[in-house]
Amino acid sequence: MKQESQEDHMELREAIGRRRSTRFLRPYKPVEREKIQRMLEAARLASFWGNVQALKAIVIERASASPEVIAALPVGTAIGGFQFRSAPVVIVWCIDYQAIINQGDRLHELAEVGALGVDKEKTHAYLDSTLIPFFKAASERIGGAGITEVDCGQGIAQATLVAYEQGLGTCLLAALNDRKMRKALKLPDNFKIVALQTVGYPAEDPATGGQRPRLPFEERFYLNGYGQSFPRNPKVVEELKQQKMLQDPAPSPDRRAELQWLGKAYGLSDVFGDEIPAIIKDLAQAGEESK
Repeated sequence: MKQESQEDHMELREAIGRRRSTRFLRPYKPVEREKIQRMLEAARLASFWGNVQALKAIVIERASASPEVIAALPVGTAIGGFQFRSAPVVIVWCIDYQAIINQGDRLHELAEVGALGVDKEKTHAYLDSTLIPFFKAASERIGGAGITEVDCGQGIAQATLVAYEQGLGTCLLAALNDRKMRKALKLPDNFKIVALQTVGYPAEDPATGGQRPRLPFEERFYLNGYGQSFPRNPKVVEELKQQKMLQDPAPSPDRRAELQWLGKAYGLSDVFGDEIPAIIKDLAQAGEESK
């Protein structure tokens, strides 16, 4: 196993600044399992309500997966299904709803290690008499509140930052029709696929043309109520530029030329979306099969 050097690391703020949706990955260059493991280790440590840890993942490694699994990858997405055909790794992120049912055990683990309550024995008793029954009674409302999906997102975000910190590129994609994947991956009924993440070494410049357009800071964040923009300190902005969290905005001067080269290399048309007819056909087929 290759030992990481100090040069393999970057500061957190720079990793945030470098993160992009990297769509063009080198299909011929495999990703070391150690790097995927570090991504998964980061996801495992993410905060989760009630400590339920409902985020699960299946790693599809193109070099070792069965033909059935590779064939089960989506036929495309609305803006670039070629990514599934070229990525050396695809991580299938799932929510395990059974984990919510088993939440009581996870809460007792927190009490046991001093992460919940002050007095250990009284906390265990309170969990059994009050808190766990409350969560069970409110499980349907909690499940529909979106907090489980948010916490899964925290884990995926941490994994993503570790990917970029290691020089990888990733892109999160939806699975509009997951019936083939569920069958090929033998997913239990309590698993729900929330996102697919392509992972690999970038074939494009890591800057991918610059940071993407974002709404102004003042239009997204407020202080003490809606409409009162949170004050944006120019000194902090300059500090974050120096730390490479805020980087040059897209497009870079040579981005169009780079895209033309990549398009030819990957056999793409001038616009994304070529797979939409195939997606519609696949969804129609799924509808017929479900009747």
